[in-house]
Amino acid sequence: MTSSDPRAALAALAVARGESLAALSRLIGRNAAYLQQYVQRGSPRMLAEGDRRLLAAYLGVAEAALGGPDGGAALVRVPRIDVVASAGPGGLAEEDRASGGEAFDPVLLRRLGVRAGALSIVTARGDSMLPTIADGDELLIDTDDRRGEGVFVARHGGALVVKRVARPGGAAQLLSDNTAYPPLDLREAEIVGRVVRLTRRLK
Repeated sequence: MTSSDPRAALAALAVARGESLAALSRLIGRNAAYLQQYVQRGSPRMLAEGDRRLLAAYLGVAEAALGGPDGGAALVRVPRIDVVASAGPGGLAEEDRASGGEAFDPVLLRRLGVRAGALSIVTARGDSMLPTIADGDELLIDTDDRRGEGVFVARHGGALVVKRVARPGGAAQLLSDNTAYPPLDLREAEIVGRVVRLTRRLK
């Protein structure tokens, strides 16, 4: 079973999300006029499966809304990066390598206000961010968000670290929640992304 009017549905979803059809076309790797032609001229007659899947995941709807099979909302796969974000001395991050991933409900990602394509998962090691982040916690990182204060993953001195960005006295620093660890100079770091969620295994 498919949606009776996937073109109208796509146009309405784009308006609701404040997205242009041109931007959505670029999101799926097409030329800027691709989805405008699809909506207004019916060309192509139907969305390719891969294009439909990407759009449904980004817009947080079931593929059926865009003309796909009626099977509920597709889960979004977020890659797990095979490095650690150290809450301690610093995990080496010379080569970020994808190592599997985890499936997320697009509704959850929409509630978090994040874009699926900007997310990755890393594991925290060490105790410098206790009690906020513990050794072994899995961190969901939004690489679209690299500004402001909060908890971020950053590269510092060739290592990947998870620290709190703060500006005590106006000077931007990377701080540990565990006060036994000294602050790091934010000017010597490259922010990777904000930690938007963590998963902890209860012991």
